[in-house]
Amino acid sequence: MTALTRGRRAFTAAALTVATAVLLGAAGLVAGGSGDARAAGGAVVLDEGELDFVPRLADGTMTLQIDDRSGATAVVHEPSEVVLHVPAATLQNFPDPLAQAYGMSGHDNWQLGGQQSEGLFAPEPGWIGSEAGGPTEVRLSGFEGPALFGMATFTFEMENADEPPVPHLGSVDPAPRAFTLDGGAERFAPLWFFDAEGVYRLTFTVTSGTATDTETLAVVVGDDIDPAGVLPGDGSTPTATPTGSPTDSVSPTPTGPAAHVIAKGHVDLAAREVDGDLEFQIKEGSLTDYDWYEPGEVVFHVTPVARRKIPEGYGFLGTPGEPVWWLPMSQHPDIVWPGWSTTDWPKSEVDGKLTYRLDSVQGPGNVALFGDGALGGTDIQINSGDGLPDASTIAADTHRHTYWAFTAEGVYRTTWTWSATLADGTKVSDTETMAWVVGDDVDPGTVTPGTGDEPTATPTTTPSVSPTLSVSPSTPDPTATPSATNSSGSGGVSAGGGSNGASTSGGSGSDTTPTGGLAATGTGAAVLAGAAVAALLGGVGAILVVRLRRRRTAG
Repeated sequence: MTALTRGRRAFTAAALTVATAVLLGAAGLVAGGSGDARAAGGAVVLDEGELDFVPRLADGTMTLQIDDRSGATAVVHEPSEVVLHVPAATLQNFPDPLAQAYGMSGHDNWQLGGQQSEGLFAPEPGWIGSEAGGPTEVRLSGFEGPALFGMATFTFEMENADEPPVPHLGSVDPAPRAFTLDGGAERFAPLWFFDAEGVYRLTFTVTSGTATDTETLAVVVGDDIDPAGVLPGDGSTPTATPTGSPTDSVSPTPTGPAAHVIAKGHVDLAAREVDGDLEFQIKEGSLTDYDWYEPGEVVFHVTPVARRKIPEGYGFLGTPGEPVWWLPMSQHPDIVWPGWSTTDWPKSEVDGKLTYRLDSVQGPGNVALFGDGALGGTDIQINSGDGLPDASTIAADTHRHTYWAFTAEGVYRTTWTWSATLADGTKVSDTETMAWVVGDDVDPGTVTPGTGDEPTATPTTTPSVSPTLSVSPSTPDPTATPSATNSSGSGGVSAGGGSNGASTSGGSGSDTTPTGGLAATGTGAAVLAGAAVAALLGGVGAILVVRLRRRRTAG
């Protein structure tokens, strides 16, 4: 539209009208809508923002439609024209009372509108019944998918008051197959949950009086399947075939040694005792099953699952609501979980505490480490956004975790120094550089580990956060007292006595295929429509809410 505005004087009124119509048609926009991304099969992928399912009665005819308010302008979709994407970041704790209401045991599953959904880039579905002319029955009249689907109400307030959850819909017994949507204007936003990754097709029948409509909604859960390649509706009617696919960006071929990529699981950034000296090494694995690596051998991958919205009160990361890539303090199965370890060092061998210091950051954004303050608020331990070096101290024979945050996607290189004064007065230290890939724009397998070969040492701009990242002096004193030391080490999860703390938080959803007598619709498994013409949209983020409720944690 900007181009049309600049050329307004060159067009007559009639020509401008024609040009606008051509542009809208080529972009595939619905009337009155904004620019939703189109999938390979012609469907619109809905992967974040508020949307409502609205039964509408006009001239005696009932129509179930979706009001999409994720953009600047509301857009009306037919359910058969969209693919709803439930990103991997929505994997959350499934409270035991809600699981029992569906005849299940408690475990993690993928949720929209759940107790821990605040701050996620994910769809926010609701229902509005005010346009149906009265109360409306919403029935799950057909279902296909790899596991259980359910829709229920269960809030923190209900849980704290020991109130039972209220199931509304479910694909298996004992869940109800229908609920009544009130005719009022108040938005009804229950929790949606899915018990496994894959493609689901949910057939809803809405009825008010004698007017009824049946629509099938395609849902892709997780990131194993690209929603842009899934046919909408029941999957039986192919739409437009893509004419080509976007050219993939080519990442540079690594010039250094091949990296060991770590994208999930527990790791320790450890100060090891080797022949009486201190060596900075990386331990990957659990307490009993692990491997050691040099920092210059490893590339950490912060997957899109870590993407979330900056919460209020975290202005040191940027503007609230903007994206940040957040590594939680408790373990998530699809996010790397880095901790700090000094368990090689008995307390008797160290004079005071050990220090880990961030000397410099090379990359597109800032890096911060922080925890929950003892009296509320946030304990900011390290933040490259307000200058470097920054450091924190930790006792010998200790293991702990903190939150990590990266403010932009791209390749980072962080240079850290571990240092200590031994009981006999000897000063020991080791400085190493670690490579990180944040997001999926760069293949971590193509990134040279360690210091790499990028020409600049700092980003030219610092997104969202001011001031611009600074780099430490080239020869810092490794035993100097840090200017921003967290002397108590508060905010992290600490465990003395050599505790590794590498436990998992829940498991994946059940692989059991549900039975329950519902009519099956569509073709069964996911139907792919060739190469995708649109990359997987954003909206993946860390499932972590700053203060997770009822989430199993590990040190």
